[in-house]
Formats: sequence, structure tokens, C-alpha cells
Amino acid sequence: MTLYIGREASKLWKRVCAEVTAEITLLSENWKYLLAGLIFQYIHGLAARGVHYLHRPGPLLQDVGFLLLPELGIDKAYISETLFTLIFISFFLWTFHPFILKSKRIYTVLVWCRVLAFLVASQFLRIFTFYSTQLPGPNYHCREGSKLATLPRPESALEVLLINFPRGIVYGCGDLIFSSHMIFTLVFVRTYQKYGTRRFIKQFAWLLAVIQSFLIVASRKHYTVDVVVAWYTVNLVVFFIDKKLPEMPDRTSGASLMLPLTSKDKDSRNKEENHKLLNGNSGDPTDRRQRTQVNGKNLEDGNTGHPDNAMNGV
Repeated sequence: MTLYIGREASKLWKRVCAEVTAEITLLSENWKYLLAGLIFQYIHGLAARGVHYLHRPGPLLQDVGFLLLPELGIDKAYISETLFTLIFISFFLWTFHPFILKSKRIYTVLVWCRVLAFLVASQFLRIFTFYSTQLPGPNYHCREGSKLATLPRPESALEVLLINFPRGIVYGCGDLIFSSHMIFTLVFVRTYQKYGTRRFIKQFAWLLAVIQSFLIVASRKHYTVDVVVAWYTVNLVVFFIDKKLPEMPDRTSGASLMLPLTSKDKDSRNKEENHKLLNGNSGDPTDRRQRTQVNGKNLEDGNTGHPDNAMNGV
């Protein structure tokens, strides 16, 4: 038993080391995209903090979701945040599962490059939207009479740049259309829908996204329009950007062959292919078709009967 555990532990360690090596290679080539995505997360937080200075509390707007869904109240508002935290942590851990599990289809670095691209595009649209019109916040700390509903004029630029993290994020007001929680939830669910392997988990993830939508409205953190706009905007953003991004390699067909080439490897391969072409070799070992010479020139497939087939002056 001890021998078996030791052998399995050794295999796991080798797998982790191999995965770390592969991911470091990818990280060295894609760190700029990851860093840019992380920096924009701060910019998004900064924009949300800035619109809080513009927020003016007022009476709640008429909302269908508020009429249909019972209000959870302040004491139960944590339910929505708890579910969102569960979705966030679950997705984060799933992106690192190739380091441990044998059945792996993704590279962690490449997945997060795509996820951050989706988040940045959605958040960019969100910033333009909530700065266009500031609605009176429906959350409890954003209503009339709350000290947190309005922010005093900042005394220095540093006060704005620090965004009072994390309290300034949790108790923000004015950044309503559209829901940031739904941006993250839908991006995570759609990513797992494409690259995940468990059908049951995919269906369950979509169910959690729907439940999250209802809880956000029931907690009075957003109006229903904030959630509805998030549903079609984020899905459209992910759809169109995913079409523009290069497809990720499927690791089930061989992980080592799917690693992108470094610039040095690309130059070496290009030189090798050019050398083979200059020597009359296509470089493809499976290409063994007989070539016929006409007027001292090589023709493929033996097409010698028509003068248009001759390669004159080449």
C-alpha cells in the first residue's frame, strides 16, 4: 500500500512539473495580454469608484422584477454574494485542473487570456453605459438617508486612485447598467460550456447563472434591466470576440505537440522549409507523387499534355 501511494505521488509530481514547464512557456509569450487584462480590472474598479461621486439617491424606479420577486432584505443579501463567490472559486479552480488531473483539454494561461479578453470588452461597454446615465441605486446603502449613498468631494487624487478597496467596491453606487456580477458569471459559464467536459456541470452552471440573476434582483442590488442587458450583451460580446481569437488547441490529441512555437523555433522551421523547397523537396514526407520533367522543369501529377502546364521562366 505504501509503495502504491509513493508511486502515484511520484507520477503526480512529474505531471505537475511537466505542466508547470508547459505553462511557463506559454506565460512567457502571453504575459502582456494577462497583465493588460489585470490592469483593466483596476481601471474598471476606478471607473466604478468615480461614478459613485456622481450618484444622487432618489426614489426607486418602477421595476417588474421588484414586483414579482420578494425582497430578501439586508439580513439575507449575503446569499447572492455567496453564490457568486462559489461560481468564481469553482471556475478558478477548474482552470488549474490540468496541473493535477490526467484528462485535460486546456492550457491554463490560454484560458485566462480568453477570459480576460471577454471581461475587458464587456467592462469597457459597461463603463460607457453607467457613465451615460446615473440611475438612483436600489441597493440599501444607496438609498436616500444612507451616508454611503453619496461620496464627499475627494481631497486628493490618491483618495480616488486607491478606490477604498475593498469597501469602495462592495458599497459602490451608480454603476448599475449593466451588472458586473453577471458579466463574470456569464463569461465563466460560457467558457466552461465550450471547454468543459461534464455535460451535467454545464447544465448546472447555466442553472446557477439563472438563479444568480434572480438573487441579484431579489437582493435589490440591481434593477431588472441591469441583469437583462447583461444577458444579451455579454453573450454577444463573447460570441463575436471568440470568433476573432485563434482557437485553443485540444490537448486530448497530444499536449506536447500543441504548444505554440517560440520565435526562435518558428525561424528555424521556416529556414528548414525554405531549404527543402529550394532543393525540390516539399518537406512533406507523405508527398511521394511522381514528378515529370518538361523542358527541364518539374511538373506535379504528370500533367505534361498541355503547354499551359509548363513552368516557363521559373
